[in-house]
Amino acid sequence: MNRVIAIGCSGSGKSTLARILGAKTGLPIHHLDVLYWQSGWRPHPDEAAFQARVREISAQEQWIIDGGFTTGNAEERFSRADTVVLFDLPRLLCLWRVFKRFVTSVAKGRPDLPPGCPERVDFEFYRYIWNYRNTQFPKILGNVDAHFKGRLIRIHSERDQAGFLGSIGLEQD
Repeated sequence: MNRVIAIGCSGSGKSTLARILGAKTGLPIHHLDVLYWQSGWRPHPDEAAFQARVREISAQEQWIIDGGFTTGNAEERFSRADTVVLFDLPRLLCLWRVFKRFVTSVAKGRPDLPPGCPERVDFEFYRYIWNYRNTQFPKILGNVDAHFKGRLIRIHSERDQAGFLGSIGLEQD
């Protein structure tokens, strides 16, 4: 594993897995949220510059790219990746995890979010999570089918994640 995509719905565990893989393998981690969002949850002001940055990262020989984005040079990311970890968890679990994350990290912040973007819970975000399976997931599967040639790992539960980490000689802390 040299080029890993961790992708799925908010609250699915992709950032946590990226941190575990990065810590254990030494692969550099790139959180798409950090690259895209600006302070106050404003989108990147220059879409072309965001796309260029993702393209630069994708061209490198080693990386972990974490994010639920189905845009941002998805074709290049998927065609260069040797491993895709696709989180496919129930929406109610993702909603619960986002709420729990909000309660536990509201004062601390998160390393996978840019400065000035505190954890948030609002109707729009919950609606995004609720609809992710119908709106974003088909795009992910389309990118996997069209552009990806490596090892696809589908995570449906914490047990699946532990099994994946065990299969590559890592344990979840």
